[in-house]
Amino acid sequence: MNPDILSIRQREILDQLVKEYINSAEPISSELLRKKASLDVSSATIRNDLQELTEKGFVTQPHKSAGRVPTEKGYKLFIEITFSENSNGFPDFIVKEVENTRSKIEKELQLAKELIQELEQIHSTLNLPHHIEENSLFDVLRIVGPSRISYKKNVDIMRELLDGFENF
Repeated sequence: MNPDILSIRQREILDQLVKEYINSAEPISSELLRKKASLDVSSATIRNDLQELTEKGFVTQPHKSAGRVPTEKGYKLFIEITFSENSNGFPDFIVKEVENTRSKIEKELQLAKELIQELEQIHSTLNLPHHIEENSLFDVLRIVGPSRISYKKNVDIMRELLDGFENF
């Protein structure tokens, strides 16, 4: 995709629109773009540029009175522009999102490891039979924790884990 098909101002508008949309998940108005992109043009000029971006398929308008949201084509051009202009690496907002996601995944993995260890202890302590009845699993879940809301889900998870232990 050739970023040169857009004017410098349209590229700036698209760049700011994608960033704002990522942060808010709400359609972005021309007035907000004018303020955030620090463009020295009127909101009407930005609306005209947004109309061109819409016609070229980079943004869309969910309904007549809404602001604009990026399309897949708009995201692709945003990435292309961002990385072609920023050869030093990823933009700060992407690095922060990746780090936040990595941290969440590491926490979830640690919780999963702890759950597996607890289940192994429970399994060996109770010496559970190979085929466990659902009522027995409810008893095990009462030992594991007080969450009564998701027993059915937990029963399925426990069955899957215990089957895995039996085949281990």
